[in-house]
Amino acid sequence: MALAMLKARAVPPDLPAFAPLPVQRIAMLDPRQTMSVHVSGRLDGGQIPLVCISGFHRNMSDFTEFLGIFRRSAGPSSPIILIDLPGRGRSSDRRHFSEYTSPADARDLATALTALAIERALFLGQGHGGQVVMALAGARPTLVAGAILIDAGPVAAPRGLVRLRSNLRDLEGLRSEAGLRSMFRRMLGADYPGQPDPVLDRLAGRTHYLDKRRKVRALFDPALLKFLDQFEFDDVFEAQWPLFHGLDHAPLMLMRTQLTDLLHRDVFDEMLRRRPDAEGFVVEQQATPALLSHAPDVANILEFYSRIATA
Repeated sequence: MALAMLKARAVPPDLPAFAPLPVQRIAMLDPRQTMSVHVSGRLDGGQIPLVCISGFHRNMSDFTEFLGIFRRSAGPSSPIILIDLPGRGRSSDRRHFSEYTSPADARDLATALTALAIERALFLGQGHGGQVVMALAGARPTLVAGAILIDAGPVAAPRGLVRLRSNLRDLEGLRSEAGLRSMFRRMLGADYPGQPDPVLDRLAGRTHYLDKRRKVRALFDPALLKFLDQFEFDDVFEAQWPLFHGLDHAPLMLMRTQLTDLLHRDVFDEMLRRRPDAEGFVVEQQATPALLSHAPDVANILEFYSRIATA
């Protein structure tokens, strides 16, 4: 009997955000679902790949500029992989919002890497992507040769999650390009002070677009908003330090954007205290996601990768 196909979320093939990032689709444990990955460089050259994972509702296009810098610095054969987690970008949606968890995402990430014949990798995760890396390290420690966490820790700040939900809800129902651009510039302007409007517009185009009826559509599963509905401003989350310590075996770089509201500074400082061998950096005048768009901003990441890849 043929398997029933899950209803696909339409993603236009000509979106500017995805134009430079062709993907291959890898079947998950549930064969009705696929994960989209972009592979650059040689996976068979014996060099450890860098695997990049974006934030909660975001997708691989957040690493577009970083990919170009990486290629120029590390060389065209150095392997780098960009991942769309399930329900994001061009990957399949999950069957129910309750399945959008870091352990489930880590399981599917491991499946995708197995399909690519990757036994060890260095991981770069922003926000939720970093929590997926921690979950992966707990389940498959030998797979994680090192980790770079940006605005990711053993606990997320509830105010940041609620603000994200409110912003995404405010975008629903917009029916004009001008309205979408104006609202995004207002939302993002405080997170990226001094950034020109074209930069803010590119960030907007990585998560939303206007369909043929001029209605705003998200480049993620709307069910992700249902997952966020369970949080309130005054929630108190308990830090899952065993999750963080799953990375104790691996070289670690910790980064926090100066203006993020997803990772409290005291949590970041405690992470550095618990891992005194880890490198720690603050990205000035940015919020989540870090733009990673200029060579000086990512020089430490590239140096860290070079050390891991040649070890």
